[in-house]
Amino acid sequence: MSWSVLVSCPHLQKTIDNYQNIFRENDIEIDLPPVTQALKESDLVKIIEKYDGIIAGDDEITSMVLERAKKLKVISKWGIGIDAIDIRSAENLGIRVFNTPNVFGDEVADIVMGYIILLARKIHLIDKKVRDGDWNEAQIQGISLRNRTLGVIGIGSIGRSVVERAGSAGMNILGYDIFPIDRSFAEKHSVKQVELDVLLKESDFISLNCNLTDSNFHMIGEQEIDMMRDGAYLINTSRGPLIDEKALIRALRTGKIAGAALDVFEKEPLPDDSSLRTFENCILGAHNSSNTIDAVLRVNDLAIENLLKGLNG
Repeated sequence: MSWSVLVSCPHLQKTIDNYQNIFRENDIEIDLPPVTQALKESDLVKIIEKYDGIIAGDDEITSMVLERAKKLKVISKWGIGIDAIDIRSAENLGIRVFNTPNVFGDEVADIVMGYIILLARKIHLIDKKVRDGDWNEAQIQGISLRNRTLGVIGIGSIGRSVVERAGSAGMNILGYDIFPIDRSFAEKHSVKQVELDVLLKESDFISLNCNLTDSNFHMIGEQEIDMMRDGAYLINTSRGPLIDEKALIRALRTGKIAGAALDVFEKEPLPDDSSLRTFENCILGAHNSSNTIDAVLRVNDLAIENLLKGLNG
C-alpha cells in the first residue's frame, strides 16, 4: 500500500533529501508545501483530504481541518508543543497524534543562557556601537550574574537544563511549576520551588519554559509585570501567547522591565509594524531556539519513526 504524506515542518523540509530512501522504502509519497512558519487553517482545509499522514510543525490543525481529513491516520508533530492541534477532535476521529518530547533541553537552555548574558552585559548594544565607530559609547556597563536570582517557570526537561546552566553561573534559582519539582534535582541544584507571585517579585531574570495551555494564556500580563522587580529581565523561548505583548511593550517603554529576549511571539512571523522592533533592549529571535543541526536531525528521525508507527497501526 502506498501512502500520501504532507511534510509541513520547515526544519524537515530543509533536510528532506537525507530521508528520501526511507520514504521510498515505505511507499510514501511526500508533498512539501511552501511554508514560512506554519500552515494556517485556511491553507490546510484546502488540501488535507488527500493525505494519510502529516509531519507537522506549528500548523493550525483545528477541528475544521480534521473534519475534512477523511484519510488521515496520523499527525506526527515535529517537536514538543501540540497546542495548535485539536487533540480532542483527533481522538474522536481515531487519528493518532505523536510528538517528540524531551528532545530540546540542551539546545533551548543554551539559548536561554545566551539571552541572559546578552541582556546582562548588553553585548548586542556594544557590538552595534563598535560597528558604528562609537568606541567610547561602547563602554556600556552591565551587571554580574553571580548572586542574581533567576526565576524559571516550568521545570520540565528544558527548565531543568536551564537550571543546571544558571547554577554554574552562580545564580540563585527559583522554580515555579504546577507539579512538584523532583526533590533530588531540587536539592542537587539548590532550586527553591515557589508560587508564581513570589517568583515574579523576587527574580532579577525570568525565563518562560512551560507549555502553552488554555489556562496559562497571557500568564505574564499587566498585573504580573507590576509584581516584578523594577528593572527585571524577561526571556521567552516557549510560546508567544504566554506573554501579553501589549503589556510587555508598555513595560519596556516605561523601563519597568529593563530588557526582554523573545524567541517567540503572539503572531509569527513577527509583524513588520510590531512595536517590539523599536526597542534596543528587546532581543528578537525567530522561533529558532532549538535549531542546531544536531537537534534537527535527531528530531527528524523521531518524527519519521512516529509517522511510520501511525501509518502501520
